[in-house]
Amino acid sequence: MEFFNIIDAAPPAQPDKPRPAVKRLLQGDGANLIVFTFSPGHCLPDHRAAHPITVCSLKGEILFSCGDETVTLSPGSVVHLREHITHRVDYPADAEGEAVMLLTMLTGERH
Repeated sequence: MEFFNIIDAAPPAQPDKPRPAVKRLLQGDGANLIVFTFSPGHCLPDHRAAHPITVCSLKGEILFSCGDETVTLSPGSVVHLREHITHRVDYPADAEGEAVMLLTMLTGERH
């Protein structure tokens, strides 16, 4: 068993950088856990993941877009996406404070 307090383990915000701070917490059997800390105006522009993913907001409201659909991920909400689908994540420039997001990459790999 491995235990994480993800909020405590999140990397510090980097408001002077164009993208969120990122830290891999786990490369484990079946899944990788990756935590991001966004400052206002940060985004992960259009990209694809090689594996299915879940994306969960733990702090702040982030915008998750896939195709022409955008949803607001409030703390505790999650979205699932299959592999190789173009998507993006934005934290609005007018947001207050930082946002923390957990990405779970569902690799199915054994380590």
